[in-house]
Amino acid sequence: ILAGRLDEAGKTGNRTRLLRFAPGAYTTMPFVHDYWEEVYLVSGDLIVGGTSVEEASPSFAPNTYACRPPGVYHGPFRSQTGCLLLELHYYEAQLFE
Repeated sequence: ILAGRLDEAGKTGNRTRLLRFAPGAYTTMPFVHDYWEEVYLVSGDLIVGGTSVEEASPSFAPNTYACRPPGVYHGPFRSQTGCLLLELHYYEAQLFE
């Protein structure tokens, strides 16, 4: 589910979305973007970091919140049981409009 419009080329706007990871889902590389990101873990588990399922990495439970400024690398991510994330993405200019 997406709401709003984030214009990455024009560096304006905002986006709110629900992101679901299926059980066992994973990403393989860290990534970075030039907008702010706030994330709230609604349900399930989210494991951050590590390049394999065997590598020990921090695991987060529901009601965890994170805020990432532009330019911060994050990930990779994986989930054992699956999870639901509420994400807010926006450019700093949006804070003052």
